[in-house]
Amino acid sequence: MKSVIKAIVFFIMGLTVIFYGGAYMLPGEARVERSIDIAAPPARVFAIAADLRRMPEWLPWVATDPQTSFTFEGPDQGVGQVMSWASNNPMVGSGTLRITEVEVNQRIATASDYKGFGASTAVMNFAPEGAGTRVTWVFASKLPGVVDRWAGLGVDSALGAEFEKALRSLKALSES
Repeated sequence: MKSVIKAIVFFIMGLTVIFYGGAYMLPGEARVERSIDIAAPPARVFAIAADLRRMPEWLPWVATDPQTSFTFEGPDQGVGQVMSWASNNPMVGSGTLRITEVEVNQRIATASDYKGFGASTAVMNFAPEGAGTRVTWVFASKLPGVVDRWAGLGVDSALGAEFEKALRSLKALSES
């Protein structure tokens, strides 16, 4: 009986070492990157994407809860524009998105705070591609804790499909 208890204790200790030690071998940041080519000039695509008031038109997760409420603060466009949202649907949640950097027709950087999920940053780059625009959207979030790092393994698969839908919607809106 004593050897069984000893084996169980060593097994639990081994799992604990693997769980904690393995976590620090995982990346400390979650990253999602998706791109799309849009048959519209960078200025047109940028004008839509850089105005947070227009985001509900092309973000697919907004359709998850049509009752989501939005408020906007700051300038009409550019650095300092803020969009806040609130939803009772846990798939949408609540949070804020702030434009932190702008290079007109080339780049938008944002910082977001999803209540309960933490802060993240994102960058959208707009590059001429033939007669159109190549849009590349990069999301990054720090993973400070052990559980965060393990959860980070699924971020690309969880958010990647949503980013692809959003970019397709941005494409349709920009090309119409």
